[in-house]
Amino acid sequence: MNTELFIAKRIYRGDKKNEKRVSSPAIKIAISGLALGLAIMLAAVCIIIGFKKEIREKVIGFGSHIQITSFDSNSSYEHHPISFSDTLKNRLLSNPKIARVQKFITKPGIIKTDEDFLGIVLKGISDDYDWQFFKKNLIEGAIINPNDTSGINRAIISQNIANKLHLKLGDHFTTYFVQEPVRARRFTVSGIYETNFEDYDKLYVLTEAKILSGLNDWEDDMVSGVEVLVKEYNQLDQTAQDLFFEMSNYQDRFGNRLYTRSIKDINPMIFNWLNLLDMNVWVILILMILVSGFTMISGLLIIILERTNMIGMLKSMGARDFSIRKVFLYLSAFLIGQGMLWGNVMGLTFCILQKEFNILRLDPATYYLSAVPIDLNPWYVILLNVGTLIVSLIMMIAPSYLVAKITPAKSIRFE
Repeated sequence: MNTELFIAKRIYRGDKKNEKRVSSPAIKIAISGLALGLAIMLAAVCIIIGFKKEIREKVIGFGSHIQITSFDSNSSYEHHPISFSDTLKNRLLSNPKIARVQKFITKPGIIKTDEDFLGIVLKGISDDYDWQFFKKNLIEGAIINPNDTSGINRAIISQNIANKLHLKLGDHFTTYFVQEPVRARRFTVSGIYETNFEDYDKLYVLTEAKILSGLNDWEDDMVSGVEVLVKEYNQLDQTAQDLFFEMSNYQDRFGNRLYTRSIKDINPMIFNWLNLLDMNVWVILILMILVSGFTMISGLLIIILERTNMIGMLKSMGARDFSIRKVFLYLSAFLIGQGMLWGNVMGLTFCILQKEFNILRLDPATYYLSAVPIDLNPWYVILLNVGTLIVSLIMMIAPSYLVAKITPAKSIRFE
């Protein structure tokens, strides 16, 4: 029989029934503080991780994980062409970390309507394009079918562009391309997407690669670049580094050396900003665990002082300080467990409700999202609970040493 655990259980059950004890309000405050702290930590972690994931997916949706272009290409959207051969495609797909390879062509242009005009970038895609991201964000119309033989130049525009130019599904617009000689093409709006990521929504129009290839007088295998999607995001940096050295030694049929960049290199400002959010999470976690820990310490000290007579009696019967300390550490574990139970109930309830019903809304112009995002990962919940339990119990060790200061002779003064 574990005597210390038995005594701790009797104290815990007895204090729950006896509401008149001095320690009762302090214990309730301590449990409430821990519960609220854990709920805030759960919400903060799920929100920050969800926010990072949503923003990251939007950036990757427009530019993939890795882009391979010519070393001669400049920072504009008018890339120097490279040759995308079956040899290059098979070489890339032979890498076990790569999930998909897709070619693209980008070309800047100016949309002209009867009332207004707007500078945009057309992105030409082929039948190897992954439409998953745009299917998720398409609010009207349908995706482009590269095998369509109707002869209509279809384009998918953003809601941002549609609002500025007063376009709707099925409307026509003319795009002018500044080259020698100046060329123009008439497009039909076949779809409208909205990602709330204004930096890209106001810029990109999707169409077929063969249209842009014809405008550039390119051959069938000539493209602006190649987009590479990796199987796991955490493999991005290593895969990009491996491809950089491999592609820099590769030459296409035009003699071009290929330049490899990850999406982090293309958008350093965005990803540096997202990395800074990790610091916010750590600040919240540290502050909440400290506040919760100190409320638990206060509650335990009050319990020890209130149980001075019992401590003196146990010592007079031969109990050692370590055994009595174990009694109060067991008691602390019960109280911490109760607080964590309620903390999980509050935190997970909030996360589930927000994830399903989007109760808390955001301004998309400021946050790039229309609602507070939630990424409810079971592993993060488990790790947060385990970490909170361990840290809280460690913080309880110091106040338990107060037991050693209590002697049986002095304990009779406490009534």
